[in-house]
Amino acid sequence: MNFLVLFNVALLLSIIAFLYYLKTKNVKFSNRVFIGLGLGIVLGVGLQFAYGVGSEALNETMPWYNIIGTGYVKLLQMIAMPLVFISILAAFTKVTVGKNFGKAAAIILFVLISTTAVAAGLGIVTTVAFDLDATQIIQGEEEIARGESMVERSADVATLPDQILTMFPANPFADLTGSRATSTIGVVIFAAFLGFSYLTLRRKEEETATNVKKGVDALYGLIMGVVRIVLQLTPYGVLALMTRTVAMSDFGAIMDLGKFVIASYVALIAMFLLHLVIVSLTGLNPVTYVKKTAEVLLFAFTSRSSAGSLPLNIQTQTKRLGIPDGIANFAGSFGLSIGQNGCAGVYPAMLAVMIAPTVGINPLSPSFLVSLILIVAISSFGVAGVGGGATFAAIIVLSAMDLPIALAGVLISVEPLIDMGRTALNVSGSMVSGIVSSRATNELDTKIYNESAENAPLVQ
Repeated sequence: MNFLVLFNVALLLSIIAFLYYLKTKNVKFSNRVFIGLGLGIVLGVGLQFAYGVGSEALNETMPWYNIIGTGYVKLLQMIAMPLVFISILAAFTKVTVGKNFGKAAAIILFVLISTTAVAAGLGIVTTVAFDLDATQIIQGEEEIARGESMVERSADVATLPDQILTMFPANPFADLTGSRATSTIGVVIFAAFLGFSYLTLRRKEEETATNVKKGVDALYGLIMGVVRIVLQLTPYGVLALMTRTVAMSDFGAIMDLGKFVIASYVALIAMFLLHLVIVSLTGLNPVTYVKKTAEVLLFAFTSRSSAGSLPLNIQTQTKRLGIPDGIANFAGSFGLSIGQNGCAGVYPAMLAVMIAPTVGINPLSPSFLVSLILIVAISSFGVAGVGGGATFAAIIVLSAMDLPIALAGVLISVEPLIDMGRTALNVSGSMVSGIVSSRATNELDTKIYNESAENAPLVQ
């Protein structure tokens, strides 16, 4: 480790020490998260200004920064599967999942898929309004290599029936390790089966059911304790993640592709505003929604991981939005692999409209538009909530539309920047589905929703 790298690491550690000092002074958790974000942006800009993108010092520094940033995301992913499993099972033992179980799940799926279809429509409108065309972008070696890689991956894309089949948990213990893109759905299904088994057991063998409930409650308390410990690290994780993102961003490429970045965020912001409209239609205050979800959306934005955001997502739904445990876990878990508004909705639709003219297809023809929106909605099943999920969704849609997949690599230089907004939108979509479902089943606690976020901290 040379002196410059050592200095950069010491700089990060000193900022972490400052954030810890703020904690000892009882500065609110949410404030520390936003301070970590701001300091990360400043540090990232400073590092890039001092060394430049691609410099040896920067490339050697980032792996050390990743110990904090990526390490934090991995800890969240570590707890995600156990949290989903025990929370859904505990929802049955607490009798918070009953006759409304099927209705709640159906509403969540409907909201996720229908909003993804709308997101695709907004992506189409934005692409046309900004006159985006894949041929406008000069492809370098990275873009060509990315395109070739996507073509190779397209050979492994399954048909829709096969995608749906992968959601069934043939080996739930393997799914608890997150071994598949649809592992989260598999864990949800397995936990639900155990939950229904418990309800049957409670009617026939009450004493045994009581012992099961005690065990589940004890395990739930243990897992939630781990969640609270990991979430305490959020300000430090956000600091490191944002520093890496800013420091490693190619601002020259961003300037060259500025129109594509702006168009993408116009579509993403428009869809988020639609989320607020949906919230208001349920009779709730959308401003309150923004205030109470700001921390989890911020983390999703910086981490670019819907799966890593799951613990914060579920905590936000239950502790701040008043959504029952069972519905919150279903909404958060389904939102990882089904109907991601950003990655599976806006992004593939924009790419399809951009690429269509290169093969002589009119992207504004009614048949093309209807086919695209339907394919986007249907193919949103099984899109992984981890890095690369948007690429997988794009491959499925472009293959189904008979469009050249290789051209989807043209945005690789600005992909991380766009992916930040997509991930935040994905997480918002899952929380909105939880709100709509709990509201429709009359299970949403409006008292919790309407109280100040300061009264419901995610971390004590």
